[in-house]
Amino acid sequence: MSVPPLLYLNSEEVRLALPMPDAIAAMKQAFIQLSAGQVMLPARQHIDVAGEKGTALIMSCHSSEQKLMSVKFVTLFDNNQRLGLPLIQALVILSDAISGVPLAIMDGGSLTAIRTGAASGAATDILARPDAHLVAIFGAGVQARTQLEAVCSVRPIRHVRVFDPDSVQADRFAEEMTHRLGLSVERASSPAKALTDADIVCTATLSSVPVFRDCELPPGAHINAVGSYKPEVSEIPPDTVCRARVIVDHRPSALEEAGDLLIPMKQKRIDESHFSSELGEVLAGRVPGRKDRDEVTLFKSVGVAIQDLCAARQVLDNARNRKLGVELPR
Repeated sequence: MSVPPLLYLNSEEVRLALPMPDAIAAMKQAFIQLSAGQVMLPARQHIDVAGEKGTALIMSCHSSEQKLMSVKFVTLFDNNQRLGLPLIQALVILSDAISGVPLAIMDGGSLTAIRTGAASGAATDILARPDAHLVAIFGAGVQARTQLEAVCSVRPIRHVRVFDPDSVQADRFAEEMTHRLGLSVERASSPAKALTDADIVCTATLSSVPVFRDCELPPGAHINAVGSYKPEVSEIPPDTVCRARVIVDHRPSALEEAGDLLIPMKQKRIDESHFSSELGEVLAGRVPGRKDRDEVTLFKSVGVAIQDLCAARQVLDNARNRKLGVELPR
């Protein structure tokens, strides 16, 4: 058996090898596999580095459908912005699951940002109103950028408002994304102004408390909530969670980590049945999507390793075709 070369891809090469439409297609495949029971997904390991306001995560996965394995080591250090570094640093290893041979090592920061945005794109594609055209973005970092890029890939977006407590960051986001996407992106002066007539809402923040009030949310909005991944942290108001149709990426992970859902559960306002549907079930047609125009839908994602595996597989395939990356000696 010949062993294929081990490929290394840096951040820019990952971005080139994973255009958003390809990433969204990969995420649809990932969630369908997950909900069909074709994925072995160990619980995410957390290592807290309290003195440095940091967290390290280890995420591993096996896909019997694709005969692949992956592992991601990712760190999130709150002080990195002050140091001029990205919040997220990561590496992903993709291996063959028949022989165990490593196939690729790639930057995980870019991959995580793209696959997280793409997951919201997949959810938006099946849950948002078909004519949705106005987006409210909360947060102005890397994740917010890929959230917006993804929803623009699946809906005819015409106008975007971004809110971030840091107005300089929000202005920079608005200028950059207006130029990149060729549509109107403006900074909102308040959460309420960001939400006025919004069809799609994306929250991608580090906030530990809700970033808007339930009364500010228009009827029929679809929400992608991707910022919080700890049980004590919540971006979405409990009132919104309680009245929304909630779809999760992975039920067991949501029960462990989704503070947006766990906090109203602890308040005895909802139980597990309130978020019993996974995105993969909706994508496969086993669970219905949006029921009517006025229904509020909420996709709550904490991020799961099958997303990394499917995204890395797409990166590897595209990189080979486009001759990207560096072959490393074994």
